[in-house]
Amino acid sequence: MTKQAKRDICRKLKMLNHGRETGNISKTCRYFGISREIFYQWKRAYESSGETALINSKPCPENRSIRVPQPIEEKILHLRKTYHFGAQRIAWYLDRYHSIRVSSGGVQGVLRRHGINRLPQNMKSLAKRNSYQLYEKQVPGHHVQIDVKFLKFIDKGRKPIKRFQYTAIDDATRIRVLKAYKFHNQRSSIDFANLVIRKMPFRIKAIRTDNGHEFQAQFHWHLQDLGIRHIYIKPGTPRLNGKVERSHRIDDQEFYQLLDYKGDVDLEKKMTIWENFYNFQRPHGAHGGKTPYEALREKLSV
Repeated sequence: MTKQAKRDICRKLKMLNHGRETGNISKTCRYFGISREIFYQWKRAYESSGETALINSKPCPENRSIRVPQPIEEKILHLRKTYHFGAQRIAWYLDRYHSIRVSSGGVQGVLRRHGINRLPQNMKSLAKRNSYQLYEKQVPGHHVQIDVKFLKFIDKGRKPIKRFQYTAIDDATRIRVLKAYKFHNQRSSIDFANLVIRKMPFRIKAIRTDNGHEFQAQFHWHLQDLGIRHIYIKPGTPRLNGKVERSHRIDDQEFYQLLDYKGDVDLEKKMTIWENFYNFQRPHGAHGGKTPYEALREKLSV
């Protein structure tokens, strides 16, 4: 018996038991939001054929002729399990790298059929968020957002390990630079800023950070000496650095939950691979499926 069948039986038995215990069918139907006709239909089916009669049946037989072919289905499952891509990103990736056209709905159907249409993070109901107007700079390097992500690992000796991922993302192109540090201080911040300046393929005009201790006077004046404007966001407004915050969520979904920590050297190597994949190969939703470096080329050609 499938999980869905068990859920159908459990849900309907709960309603039938509620009606029997209260003795008030109308009240039960109002409570669960069903009609009396449906309630009695389920009751008769249960009394005549038992629990199996409570399983929802498909409205019509599945048409296998319109199913996604098996080889393509395997590619979809591989991208889901390996990178935790969503349906739209899988469709972009197949079109881009395999010249395979599958709609996002077709991809979603494959994921649903194999029971992996929801990722672990999506199982929990998300708190209602305020909606804000998002703005995007059009000139590469005009604004680069920097933030720190706290990492926790367990080494081979079961000892907890703390590391700090510094992340820089360009507002216009979404090109990113990543590096993990052992310490969370201004020295690490200055070293990372120098790395970002070397790796970003354009001149940086301004860097935006929060008000953390790692971005205070020494870091601030270091950027000023380099001719780069340092902008602090208002306290309590992480949305003003929303692009780097959102990229950290992508790291959790597509990188860290697939990572087996084996030491700092291994982490640095895998983080470099992930950074290159993000910048050069991963279809980005903000660019309609183009990669950050493709977005850069488009902006430079205008």
